[in-house]
Order: sequence, then structure tokens, then C-alpha cells
Amino acid sequence: MTDMGAFRTAVTAWAAGGPGSPAHDLADRLLLHTAVLLEGPSDAAAVEAMAARYGRDLAAEGVCVLPMGGAMSVGRYAGLLGPSALDLRLVGLCDEREQDFYVRALKRADASPQGLFVCAADLEDELIRALGVRTVTELVEAEGESRRLQTFLRQPAQQDRAAHQQLRRFLGTKAGRKIRYGRVLVEALEPTRTPAPLAGLFGAL
Repeated sequence: MTDMGAFRTAVTAWAAGGPGSPAHDLADRLLLHTAVLLEGPSDAAAVEAMAARYGRDLAAEGVCVLPMGGAMSVGRYAGLLGPSALDLRLVGLCDEREQDFYVRALKRADASPQGLFVCAADLEDELIRALGVRTVTELVEAEGESRRLQTFLRQPAQQDRAAHQQLRRFLGTKAGRKIRYGRVLVEALEPTRTPAPLAGLFGAL
């Protein structure tokens, strides 16, 4: 496990009621100054893939990308990592439906809400819209999932959904698929087609 991985593990344990000293010690060792608060691992995979596209080593820059295991955890993590505890700068990426949770959490932690970037539905939806249905379908086929996708699209529940909604739902139907495609979709992006929330996040780092 890398030192950054150890820091994430220490923060998760701290958020669950464990001691804070391991996280403090690792934050000092890593010279951390910023934490990127993300809902889950698929968002982290996309952010890390985008960092690689930009040729950036976020860990070396003192930035921790931290999936929290759900938007409901943002208050707890913001309190631990923000000005009242580790005193890291907090930025975040969230879905529109979770925006209020993030805004309230950042305010309670005395952190600026200006570092919050909001996806209209979720990051996968933003990436599908940026790439287009045809390109995303081709990427799914290139990943060897053409038959699974066609089987999924034949389901009655999918018949009344728009094509981009069908793809978004497909990405969430199997454990680990959203994480995998978080990386795949970002790697296929043209720089000029980067979704605004993701571009804004990296502009803030």
C-alpha cells in the first residue's frame, strides 16, 4: 500500500470512530494541503484517469483524492479534514441531487463552497454526453461487453429510456463496472470535450 493509500485508510478508520493520530502523521509526511471529496470509487477512478491524461501526479502535489463511500458521509469527512482538524483545503465533485449535502457540510466545516463542482445527474452521465452515445457504445464493445449490452437493452424496462440513459444505467448494473468505465470513458475524451464539472475541478487544483 502506498502512503496515500495508507492515508485514505487512516481517514476512513478515523471517520468510523478510530484515532485521528495516524491520519495526522501521514498528512504531515505527505505534505498534504488539499482533499478532493468524492462520493465513491468510480468518481475517484475518473479523477485519477484525468490526472494521468494531464500528466499530473496529484499525490506528489499534496492532493488526496478521497472516495467517501457515499454522499451522506461528506459532513463527517469535511469536519475531519477541514479547518477545524487537519486544516486541508476541501474541494469536491458531486451529483446535483447531493449538492445541498455538500454545501451544508462545507459551511459547517468553515470551508469555502466555491470548490464544489456539480454534475447534472452524475459523472457517468456527464461523460456519456461528452463522448456521445455512439462512442460510448463502441467503448463498451471494445471492452468485450457487446452481448451484455444488447441483452440489457432488450429488457422491457429500457424501452422507454433515451439511449444515453440506457448506457448510464448499464454502467451501474454490475459491481465494479462503474469504476472500470470511469477510467475508460475519461481516457477516450478529447481535451476540448471534458465535462465542465471535471474541468472545473482540475482548474481548482
